[in-house]
Amino acid sequence: MNGILPPHITPFNKYEEVDEQALRRLIHFWLDNGVSGLVTCGSNGEAVYMTREERRKVAEVVVDEVNGKVPVIVGTGAPSTRETIHLTKDAKDIGADAALIVTPYYYTPNEEELYKHYKHILETTDFPIVLYSVPKFTGYSLNINVVKRLVEGYSQVVGIKDSSGLVGRISDLIAQVGDRISVLVGTGDIILPGLVMGATGAVVAIANVAPKLCSNIYNTYLNGDLENAKRLQNIANQLNELLIKRFNQISSIKEALIQLGQPAGLPRKPSLPLDSEACEEIRNFLMKAAFQ
Repeated sequence: MNGILPPHITPFNKYEEVDEQALRRLIHFWLDNGVSGLVTCGSNGEAVYMTREERRKVAEVVVDEVNGKVPVIVGTGAPSTRETIHLTKDAKDIGADAALIVTPYYYTPNEEELYKHYKHILETTDFPIVLYSVPKFTGYSLNINVVKRLVEGYSQVVGIKDSSGLVGRISDLIAQVGDRISVLVGTGDIILPGLVMGATGAVVAIANVAPKLCSNIYNTYLNGDLENAKRLQNIANQLNELLIKRFNQISSIKEALIQLGQPAGLPRKPSLPLDSEACEEIRNFLMKAAFQ
């Protein structure tokens, strides 16, 4: 599992319905700009706002439109083990390549509960799994001891996406399990540092808006052009600061895509579109940024 895999947005129309045709257009925007895969129904896809039926439909559209060109990983995490299993079986049934499973949220499990949550999913679904730690949204990190136990016990664990934003945490994961699974950077401001430490790729929100920029960071680093990779990472840092740290990231990503001529649609409530001042700030940045 290598390269840049955007955790893509889900376009909703004014009635808050999934806009299938817009999604199909967006898929080609990402594919045409060099991404190595797509992650659907994740945090940036507003999966927590969707029903099981909607999540399955979105994943079906993505698998159909991608048509085997790149791997499709489907976010199937839910607060309960039971619902996560249902969603993971859906991903398997529609022909996805793997499931991205976030740690349970709302109630915080202890270490043994967390281990047995994933253990039960792995033993019930028999499907490739990418573990997902995103403390920004869940309030806690996936314990590295749990990661090690799962990797050692189950060959279906093929990767982990870590969205801590901490290079030290990425380094620890690579040292502990990097010889057996893919370690994927989950924040756009440390794509290059993560690669330098040994990460195999990145699943980052800014790749929705700047897939070519993110792919170029990856490719220039692999080609040994560290200075150019550093220059590109600096641009990515500015974009990440604006879209992810300054504003509601779903709303800002969709606004940026719209300004780039892409049919990103609206965020689903309770998220709201950005105000005019924020939109203008994004517009000004996109006009001067050299990442297209």
